[in-house]
Amino acid sequence: MDKRKVLGNRGEEIAAKYLEEQGYKILARNYRCLLGEIDIIACDNEDLVFIEVKTRTNLAFGLPQESITRSKQFRIRKIALHYLAEKRPLYSKYRFDVVSILLNNEECQLELFRNAF
Repeated sequence: MDKRKVLGNRGEEIAAKYLEEQGYKILARNYRCLLGEIDIIACDNEDLVFIEVKTRTNLAFGLPQESITRSKQFRIRKIALHYLAEKRPLYSKYRFDVVSILLNNEECQLELFRNAF
């Protein structure tokens, strides 16, 4: 498995654990359709939350959350609409959160952005 995939998987594990500690209920991980993938889908109280996780080991290319461009946001929204049409969940509100993770050796800096876009 390539290093980026290993890093991404590790970041998603850290994010899922953190989100559960914050009271989120994880509904799906790595939801895939023809349009792409959403890392985590969860509920937070009465909201359905689509969560993008970005993990980096250094700041050479900027902060992890800075890599979520407008085109990436647009694609995530389209995938979320596909999920809503396919699963028909019973949530009246939904939002998009981002979990940013910076891993330096064994140190982990995590930041949650609610309603990120």
